[in-house]
Amino acid sequence: MLRKSLNGWNLITLFIMLFFALFILFPVILVLNKSVYDSGSGTFSLQHFAHFFERKFYWVTLWNSIKVTIVSTILAVIIGLPLAYILRRVKIFGSKTIQILVVVSYISPPFIGAYAWIQLLGRGGVITKFLNNTFDMNYDGIYGFAGIVLVLTLQSFPLIFIYISGALKNLDNSLIEAAESLGYSGIQRVMRIVVPLITPTILASSLLVFMRVIADFGTPMLIGEGYRTIPVLIYTQFMSEVGGDAGFAAAIAAIFIIVTIALFMIQRIIARQYSYSMSALKPMEIKRSYGLKNVLSHGVVYVIALLSILPQLVVVYTSFLETTGGQVYTGKFSLQNYETILFNRDLSMILNTYTLGFFAIVIIVIVGILIAYLTVRKRNLITSMLDTISMLPFVIPGSVLGIALVFAFNDGPFFLTGTALIMIIAFVIRRMPYTIRSSTAIISQISPSMEEAAVSLGASEKRTFFKVIVPMMMPGVLAGAIMSWITILGELSASIILYSSNTQTLAVSIYSEVIRGNFGNASAYSAILTITSILSLLLFFKLSGKKEMNL
Repeated sequence: MLRKSLNGWNLITLFIMLFFALFILFPVILVLNKSVYDSGSGTFSLQHFAHFFERKFYWVTLWNSIKVTIVSTILAVIIGLPLAYILRRVKIFGSKTIQILVVVSYISPPFIGAYAWIQLLGRGGVITKFLNNTFDMNYDGIYGFAGIVLVLTLQSFPLIFIYISGALKNLDNSLIEAAESLGYSGIQRVMRIVVPLITPTILASSLLVFMRVIADFGTPMLIGEGYRTIPVLIYTQFMSEVGGDAGFAAAIAAIFIIVTIALFMIQRIIARQYSYSMSALKPMEIKRSYGLKNVLSHGVVYVIALLSILPQLVVVYTSFLETTGGQVYTGKFSLQNYETILFNRDLSMILNTYTLGFFAIVIIVIVGILIAYLTVRKRNLITSMLDTISMLPFVIPGSVLGIALVFAFNDGPFFLTGTALIMIIAFVIRRMPYTIRSSTAIISQISPSMEEAAVSLGASEKRTFFKVIVPMMMPGVLAGAIMSWITILGELSASIILYSSNTQTLAVSIYSEVIRGNFGNASAYSAILTITSILSLLLFFKLSGKKEMNL
């Protein structure tokens, strides 16, 4: 019985390994291969790489991506850390609502934030018009480096906030009290006691923000204008209507893969130097503040919460405004935009989003549970490799992965480009890491003695897995699955390359409408996507019994 069980797990490991080899390793290897061969003669050549580094425009674009990412990550920490500390330390009116609003702002796709800020601070934006008309300014809009950083910072700091909030729960308040008794001021206590203790969490969450920002396509595409980043450059080189250069796009993608993996490994090495655990014998207490401290604490929290949720409020509000030609708002409230997208347009993009997402999330949950169990309970060389390979899509930008899948499946024997299947596969491999990480974390906390007790009572290993382990894993699985599901709904960077007219999704539709200048339709699509994300989050709270999101 034991031998058969082990053979069964070995077969599952082999099957998942083959799946990842076919849809992750094989496409990435093709990208690397295409980057070093001349498209005309088919001979080995480094001309594409030479072309990249010879021209300043290209390597400056790489530096642009790194600069935007570093600045956005630092600013996200600067905002997320104080917000988490204040909400854990000071009694703030409406704190639970504020935490939910901050999480909601994170789960919306970054490009929706970019579009919303165009409505506010674009050349024809509401705030831009007010500033220029009232103060006789000549402000030209949010576009460029500053705009990209603003959007990505406000989109990313909630992740820092979520992680640090969890870490502060495990912080022993007696250490802070001891520092206070020694005469440390509030800022000194934070900088000398709190920050060093939660440094592992800061580094871990910063790494996630860093990888998310550097791979973002939608935000710099919408508001970058002359300030280009590598994901945009890869897309334009691959999809150019005047003859895209697939070989050069592959070379840029290869360079980007090397850079992102290198940065990922450097940050992981640094994080390991600060790796330790905490156990709060006396957790931090939320205390009521008075006077100026109370006013400042409430002011900081409310301003940050407002800025974070503002894009979602803007898209929902503008979705109910009447437009002329889809571009000019008349100022009148109307259901015109919803009538257009729901009754005068094909509904396939809305149905595709939920249908493709549903199939993807089912696969993600099943495979994620199996991988988590294999890498923790059946750890060996193969399962360790499986764990590493499953994280590659998190490191590799979506636009690169989309191009890699096109290279791999744009010809026989597996012609999948433009099909629903390739979209589902892209969603699965792109968003599975969330479920795998949270599932791995929860199963690591389950004692093996639970399985041993079940087996000793006569249950088979298979029955023990399904009746004991899987139910105990569900809280962690749900947390990861909700993040996978929400990010699938807003997936753009890979979808924009892989979709066809039959597989267009809401995210692609929003992007297309913004590019065409149909702002009313874009707002309505964005509102549907935002409301879906909020309802998904509320459903998670209901099913899990939690009142806040912890990753």
